[in-house]
Amino acid sequence: MDFELKTLSPSLAAGLVVDALLVLVPDTVATAKADPLNELVASAIRLGDLESSVGKTLVCYQAAGFKATRVVLVRAGSGGAANVRKAVAAGVAQLKLPNVKKLGLLLSLLPDDGHAVRAAMQACADATYMYTTTKPSAKARALQRVTVGVGKAAAVQDEFNIGKAQIVGVEFAKEWANRPANHATPSMLAEAARKLGRKPNIRTEVLGPKQVEALAMGAFLAVAKGSVEPLRFIVMHYAGGEKGVAPVVLVGKGITFDTGGISIKPAAEMDEMKFDMGGAASVLGTFAALAELQPAVNVVGVIPACENMPDGQAVKPGDVVTSMSGQTIEILNTDAEGRLILCDALTYAARLKPHSVVDIATLTGACVIALGGVRSGLFSGRDDLADALFKAGETALDPCWRMPLDDEYGEGLKSNFADMGNVAGRAGGAITAAKFLQKFATDLPWAHLDIAGTAWKSGAAKGSTGRPVPLLLQYVLDVAAAPPRAGANAPKPVRRKR
Repeated sequence: MDFELKTLSPSLAAGLVVDALLVLVPDTVATAKADPLNELVASAIRLGDLESSVGKTLVCYQAAGFKATRVVLVRAGSGGAANVRKAVAAGVAQLKLPNVKKLGLLLSLLPDDGHAVRAAMQACADATYMYTTTKPSAKARALQRVTVGVGKAAAVQDEFNIGKAQIVGVEFAKEWANRPANHATPSMLAEAARKLGRKPNIRTEVLGPKQVEALAMGAFLAVAKGSVEPLRFIVMHYAGGEKGVAPVVLVGKGITFDTGGISIKPAAEMDEMKFDMGGAASVLGTFAALAELQPAVNVVGVIPACENMPDGQAVKPGDVVTSMSGQTIEILNTDAEGRLILCDALTYAARLKPHSVVDIATLTGACVIALGGVRSGLFSGRDDLADALFKAGETALDPCWRMPLDDEYGEGLKSNFADMGNVAGRAGGAITAAKFLQKFATDLPWAHLDIAGTAWKSGAAKGSTGRPVPLLLQYVLDVAAAPPRAGANAPKPVRRKR
């Protein structure tokens, strides 16, 4: 789907030749001007046909004075980004027709169309997205072109460019997370990364089992032992910034299918464990967006990818493994495997002398209980990094919420037979998982995003959300806007007082 940005006043909108014109109408709108659109809006409001609640729509066919076949008026409340997203989703839902191929999306009635552009574009893309890779009977998205009309195109060009790149990234992440596990093996994930490596300023390395063994990644190797699919350790470099400037490192959990291993999961809904590589998909999606946008920043993506399977070679509860850091781990539950592959990836990330390290993982059901599907869980011992990620999420409408990391939560990880266990009981499970990861990031400017509740939806709407690509992209762009000195790492940690 192609987007174009156009300066389009309400008086000119009637002349737009499209299959449908979607007009966002705020609570307060000036309709004094005598043109077809203002007259239509004024009449709809006066007659009570366009209700005032956000998302309420009125569909008009062959309206007088319009070249568009259909005109859809949709209420957008105050015109804020969240209201715009809801309004566009409601409006596009009225237009899911095979003959609607060209859409006009008019934002110029809004009090601040600049803040609405990205939200409107993403909502339009989300509402029309269709997965087709392994479903030939599915009808691909009919909508081919969207003209975004604003008061002054030049003033919102940057937001438009970010919106286009974000959609590319989100849909790349959705594609790979939605694929069944036999169509998204670690090797296939690595091949997707290699193809991204052909884009400008991106370089991809893929390590296999022997190279990972040479790095002494004992925790990662332990998880992969039970599968016939060979592991892959994927490292992607985006070099958009000056040479020597410390990179942002994004570490994505890449469990391409999770049975739970010997601690096997219940059969019900186990199919959804193909989404357990949502963190990896979000890193790939972020790099796809960077390839489009080409910001002046350095970013490294690290993806440990493998399956968690229960065959005769699989790691067993009670086994002790040695991580790349040299710390030993008693594996009390093989279904707590994500933290095992991530801990070695975090140790590897330290070699990169990073500006910051953010790991992204569908890590715990406990985070779903705590935050549901609205906000991702955010954990960090650094106030500056946590604040930056929180702000990025709010800006991108991809919100997170900071959770505690008090030292007392780590007490349950103590083991009689190793430096630590990999689980600490049910209570505070999302926090104790983060405390485990923190043991491998003590000297890093590190944050952890638990996306178990936000990476995909279940039920009738089952499928990947593409989150948190918008958050990650915004965070990277914020770093690009205030880069550190060449050759310098991030400043000394600013830690929350206890």
